[in-house]
Amino acid sequence: MSESNSTALMRFPPLEHLPRSAQIDGSNGTNRAIGGRSQISAATDIDAIKAWLARFVNSPHTFSNYRKEAERLLLWATIAMRKPISSLTHEDLVLYQYFLTDPQPAAQWVMPAGRKVPRSHPEWCPFAGPLSQASQRQAVIILNSMFSWLVAAGYLAGNPLSLTKQRSRNAAPRVSRYLDDDIWLEVKRTITYLPQDTDREREHYARLRWLFSLLYVCGLRISEVIENQMSGFFCRRGNDGVERWWLEITGKGNKTRIVPATTELMAELLRYRREKSLPPYPNATETTPLLLPIGHQQRALTRAGVHGIVKSVFNATAERIRSSNPDLEWQARQLEQASAHWLRHTAGSHMANKQVDLRHVRDNLGHESLTTTNIYLHSADDARHQETEQHHKIQW
Repeated sequence: MSESNSTALMRFPPLEHLPRSAQIDGSNGTNRAIGGRSQISAATDIDAIKAWLARFVNSPHTFSNYRKEAERLLLWATIAMRKPISSLTHEDLVLYQYFLTDPQPAAQWVMPAGRKVPRSHPEWCPFAGPLSQASQRQAVIILNSMFSWLVAAGYLAGNPLSLTKQRSRNAAPRVSRYLDDDIWLEVKRTITYLPQDTDREREHYARLRWLFSLLYVCGLRISEVIENQMSGFFCRRGNDGVERWWLEITGKGNKTRIVPATTELMAELLRYRREKSLPPYPNATETTPLLLPIGHQQRALTRAGVHGIVKSVFNATAERIRSSNPDLEWQARQLEQASAHWLRHTAGSHMANKQVDLRHVRDNLGHESLTTTNIYLHSADDARHQETEQHHKIQW
């Protein structure tokens, strides 16, 4: 069997189980910093990458995405190029970016269509298929960050990606992955039509209303739903003397923001807590997760669990639309493609369409962290609360 055929059939372990060889482990990489004082103890590329990844262990989603991109590059460098990451040149990274558009040979790099196995599985592959342009850009951004950190840490002499021309990214003319008013109304109908005859059915119904209220009214990410607790709710008197409820959320990048807890949201909170036999209002020391499993367990759901709940509602809505009106097949297909993150885009789009100040939309969604000055500008927060309360309603 030729060497190329042997390579095409080879399977490889994930990053943490890769065999180490002096030729490709990076201990003698041509781009290793020489003569300086390294700030990390790593002597090989794998250990250096692990040191970089260790910064993100408290953000599981970020850690998983960053590990994926580092792992892909490490495997490509050592298997396809037969050199360590610490010997890659600018030209190598250009080739890698082309490789991302169509990982070949597919038998080696790409998992069979429709099959996704854990990283520990013998048939695991690094790719599910060619990366979209957006995913290619994201991969380069992550790897550029990794190389820059390794240079700053004194492990590498230079960043081979720094020479790559960064294309200016034109703003998209519109966000396409969101639900328009008609489809959003159908999603809510799917929930309101659910049976409520048994205790379990009533709890399921209350949980769905609460989850979709959090995702839509607050524009939360799934990670923010599962990683925050009900102790984040608090009431504060504004400069106008009005008491308003807020929800403090720690989100992406470990950044904290406060989101208006509108009258509608608080009504759903009370409904959900009553169904779970909890006191009407949470207190500052309460450790109850924002969303709970059906039954008596007091634990947070997993990311996959929440994603599955949302997808089940979207799929049920798609089936109902398809069976009631074949002319709306496009709506059904759109819902089948949708994910929980679409509700975040839907929240932002609906707020903007209803003339909510874009600065308030930005702060509600946490697109930028609040500055120190904004901590004291309660009047600006109150205006944001008032506009969100007035214009952004779920209307069950």
